[in-house]
Amino acid sequence: MKTNPQVYAMIVAAGRGSRFGTSIPKQYLALNGQTLLQHSVARLAGSRYIDDCLLVIAADDKTAQKLDFALPIHYTFGGAERWQSVRAGLEAIIDAGANDTDLVLIHDAARPAVPHNDIDNVITAAMCEPYGAILATPVADTLKQAKSNSTLCPNDNVYRYAARTIDRTNIWQAQTPQVFRVRQLRKVLSYVAARDLSITDEASAFEHLNLPIRLVSGSRQNIKLTYPDDAILIAAILEAQQ
Repeated sequence: MKTNPQVYAMIVAAGRGSRFGTSIPKQYLALNGQTLLQHSVARLAGSRYIDDCLLVIAADDKTAQKLDFALPIHYTFGGAERWQSVRAGLEAIIDAGANDTDLVLIHDAARPAVPHNDIDNVITAAMCEPYGAILATPVADTLKQAKSNSTLCPNDNVYRYAARTIDRTNIWQAQTPQVFRVRQLRKVLSYVAARDLSITDEASAFEHLNLPIRLVSGSRQNIKLTYPDDAILIAAILEAQQ
């Protein structure tokens, strides 16, 4: 009799990384001798719960299958939106034999420095939850709500001004991995699709249905490569972690 759910790992790597501003998808940026995608797979390989990984890639991706990875890799094609890529990956995992109560771990290719302990911590938390758990960190910086005002600016320029400070007491910054029950993730993604909702992570799909997802405190080293300056920080973190 199975005592723990099986964990299926998925890395979403179908995006173009438009905010990063390069001609190649950012998951293929080389840092410290490997691409971000290779680093991210290697992080999952350090978990005692993960034996292989599904990569969700763009249909025209010619790079991923030429790389060497630290885990056995399976592939499927993603969609235009992140949630569509996750849904495609989930269906591939179900086709591979996942049960309703098994867990799907979803990680960003652009988070190559997540500590190994954080991966196992969010998995063990999700095993105790009916819906799932995500890594996140309490927001430490002061947050400002902005307003625009062009009346004081020359040449019709629009500038933004601080309108108020937002109470950050209960504000957390979401990270990945995010880990969910198979059946419940399939349910909320179907809800998103039926209503054409805009979501930025899988946990927000659960929030639309008021389904609780546990927050697991993660490391601030687990930053996401979004802008060029982030690459400097991530390279330094990867070097320090060796």
